[in-house]
Amino acid sequence: MKPFDYVRPATVSEAVAAAAQPGAVYLAAGTNLLDLMKGNISRPDRLVDVTHLEGLDRIERLADGGVRIGALVSNADLAHDPDFAKSYPAVAEALLSGASAQLRNAATVGGNLLQRTRCAYFYDTASRCNKREAGSGCDVREGENRGHAVLGWSESCIATHPSDFCVPLVALDAIVEIEGRNGGREIALDELHRLPGDTPERESALEPGDLIVAVRLPPTARDFAAHARYLKVRERTSYAFAIVSAAAALRIENGKIAEARLALGGVAAKPWRARAAEEVLRNVAPTAEAFQEAAWRALTDAKPSGDNAFKIELARRIVVRALTLAAAGTPARLPALPASPFAAIPGAIHA
Repeated sequence: MKPFDYVRPATVSEAVAAAAQPGAVYLAAGTNLLDLMKGNISRPDRLVDVTHLEGLDRIERLADGGVRIGALVSNADLAHDPDFAKSYPAVAEALLSGASAQLRNAATVGGNLLQRTRCAYFYDTASRCNKREAGSGCDVREGENRGHAVLGWSESCIATHPSDFCVPLVALDAIVEIEGRNGGREIALDELHRLPGDTPERESALEPGDLIVAVRLPPTARDFAAHARYLKVRERTSYAFAIVSAAAALRIENGKIAEARLALGGVAAKPWRARAAEEVLRNVAPTAEAFQEAAWRALTDAKPSGDNAFKIELARRIVVRALTLAAAGTPARLPALPASPFAAIPGAIHA
């Protein structure tokens, strides 16, 4: 591992100043970063430890009815917060379907938003990867690519974003609070992650020194609590990243869908908001036909990037299943296997 400086600032402003220098990165739980450093994939000159900054480990209920989640809140603490899980069940289900219990206890909200792709060619320093080394090429195009992007990809990069947590957050219009060299600002989570284009090495809208301090859900996000689910298909239920996933949330009034929210994971370099599909569902009854039409709209622009055409049909089916489960109503308790399609099948064996 390359030698590096280690600093522990006392305030957010000190952290931003320390991280604004070239080669500096933030360190929180390190569940992704330390693996990257040990694999010589990430070679920072300085680690800026933010784990002791005050005020970033709180879940705050806001006066307007929204919620503010500090960047250092752990995934496990957020998922198991009773009020949060009741108000935003799809987010809790997504959190509990990600990683292992040990990792969820350590991993933070801010780190989850910025975790790197799990593309095997990104982690293999013997392979060409435009995301790891700009302009070097992309060996995955001719390699093992059945898990890669079907939406928003480019000839430079077909990697996907791995987060479960971000998918329902994007569907519910989450806002990211950032402190930077020029002070604080906010951006929609849907605008935080970038599509690859010709510069896949630039993965987010963050500037050098920018620190995510919180994520906020607006008061309208609670309106979907009665009909919201997250569904994830993975190689093994115990612990794996999504092949495809979907967050579906419906606001149903008088037997019709007054408003729908839909986002997909595992299909692009960012959590994919399916706005055209949401429009299909507005002011219609929650029927199988409507859900199938929405699924078709959600994947209209999808195309294979390699041996992954199956993901398009799989994503359509997951969208229909997630919408069907959401329409049936949020369960009073989280399923034994959060986000697993098998958890909704009577008689399924979960052992």
